[in-house]
Amino acid sequence: MHAREEFEEPDPTGPPTRGRPPLVRELLLVAGLFLVYKLGRQLASGHTAEAYRNGREVWDLERALHLPGEGAVQSALLHGGLLVQIANTYYAVVHFPATAAFLIWLYLRRPGHYVWARRALAAVTAAALVLHLVYPLAPPRLLPATGLADTARLFGPSVYGPPEADQLSNQFAAMPSLHFGWALMVAIGLIAVTRTAWRWLWLLHPLVTLLVIVGTANHFWLDALAAAALLGLALAVVRRPRPAPVPGIVRPRRPERRRVLVGAGR
Repeated sequence: MHAREEFEEPDPTGPPTRGRPPLVRELLLVAGLFLVYKLGRQLASGHTAEAYRNGREVWDLERALHLPGEGAVQSALLHGGLLVQIANTYYAVVHFPATAAFLIWLYLRRPGHYVWARRALAAVTAAALVLHLVYPLAPPRLLPATGLADTARLFGPSVYGPPEADQLSNQFAAMPSLHFGWALMVAIGLIAVTRTAWRWLWLLHPLVTLLVIVGTANHFWLDALAAAALLGLALAVVRRPRPAPVPGIVRPRRPERRRVLVGAGR
């Protein structure tokens, strides 16, 4: 009898293929990405008439495609003042901290996957800024034709002031929605690096984000679809790291095939 070789498959979330990148360099890179994001949005401002025209075209296109009306989600939020305030708060305070916490956790626990996620986020953000420049878009809350309310202004909290006086952000950069794109990347990244059966619950983050950005009238459905498409392209370009071999694992060898001459032994 032949001895049976036992082996284990490596943990796909095991030790990364690369070491942890230098902390100072990563802090500078992430800070630089944030500054480019803010400055890029400022460069995209000043196209008010075009942004409103594009907003009306997107609204008409969604109706032509028979997409669900954003008003249905907003009506559900407006049934209770507390619910709409929670949605406004989620929009205002979860976006950046959740993404930052995701990157910090990956940096500490999955350095190889951290580099992958940071590159994907940088790629989708850069592509989004280009689209913001070439296609300024007013959000549905600023378009009277949509019949949607600015829930943040009515119920609070709000992160935006009047568009014409807002010097901190560009309110005409609705497409794509980086709120949704980043949230989707957070969910994909956490699902990729964990093995628990509960990991699929991370999809609730982009799902809730989608309902919030639509229900508060900060984005159209198509803004989220555009963000998902850009993220898909980014993930197709940015290579996901492969797990390193786990020490102590014995892999079975394939049995050698022996050639048998026809008619031998006769």
